[in-house]
Amino acid sequence: MTDRPRLSIGLPVYNGEEYLAESFDALLGQTYEDFELVVSDNASTDGTEDICRRYAAKDSRIRYLRLPRNIGATPNHNHVFAESRGELFKWASHDDLYGRDLLERCVAALDERPDVILAHTEQAVVDGAGRVKVPYTYTLATDSPHAPERFRSLLFEPGGDDFYGVMRADVLRRVKPLDSYHHADRTFVAEITLHGAFHQVPELLYFRRDHPTRAERANPSKRSRCVNLDPRRAGPLHPTPRLLAEYVWGFVAAIRRAPLSPADRRACYRHLGAWMTSRVRPGAGERVEDRAPVDPDGVTVSVDALVAGREGRRA
Repeated sequence: MTDRPRLSIGLPVYNGEEYLAESFDALLGQTYEDFELVVSDNASTDGTEDICRRYAAKDSRIRYLRLPRNIGATPNHNHVFAESRGELFKWASHDDLYGRDLLERCVAALDERPDVILAHTEQAVVDGAGRVKVPYTYTLATDSPHAPERFRSLLFEPGGDDFYGVMRADVLRRVKPLDSYHHADRTFVAEITLHGAFHQVPELLYFRRDHPTRAERANPSKRSRCVNLDPRRAGPLHPTPRLLAEYVWGFVAAIRRAPLSPADRRACYRHLGAWMTSRVRPGAGERVEDRAPVDPDGVTVSVDALVAGREGRRA
């Protein structure tokens, strides 16, 4: 590996001891090896620090950073990106699983398609044991050559794994950093897609783990989720109406900042207006994780066969 890796992976973590080692095994066992893994420990109080230091001692690609206090999930996500050095960048979650070919396939897609700014793979939601519970068919038109169509699809369709794709770092530096209001990750990805097309690798290689202690489950209200994202959101200055207003304004600001033609900008505003009207309809806030689960025993894909570190777990 060169002094400056081609790809940086940013892994922010807080009290992630339950699944962190599995994610480390999956990432460090990738077939693509020219990367650094920037881990920022948000002042964890469990065994996270010991796990990180143990893995960092074994693999020089890991850069372990420990924060003196919990700054919140959003600032920590932005911190790992600020610390990255690669031409390409990917966020990773401490509790998700990654097929061993994921990085290789995504980097190859970006090399083959200079017009593409983000590459990702097919995904499925898995349970705490790593068994598939919700396979997910990606229906977003983020590969469209037309920015308004990409933007429209991100507004109206349940999101995919776009936030965790492999991205061109120079594009990330041109968009507003991730914020901490309600659904700020959606406005963030929407702004990215206004800069260029995404590409989905047609292979199931990303497994998003849904479990009771995941941040979204442990913080059921909008306010509690936002306080988890950034402790500065606590208190009377950040009531729920403000968090929702910032969410809508985030889309407006993204359109204003993006390098669009006047016609494309107007089209994006029209899509946004239609989306705001549609929010009153039943089912408008559907999440992939909330869909009816399938019987894990009836799923043909083997997570254990695809993910490094899980070989031979089940016969």
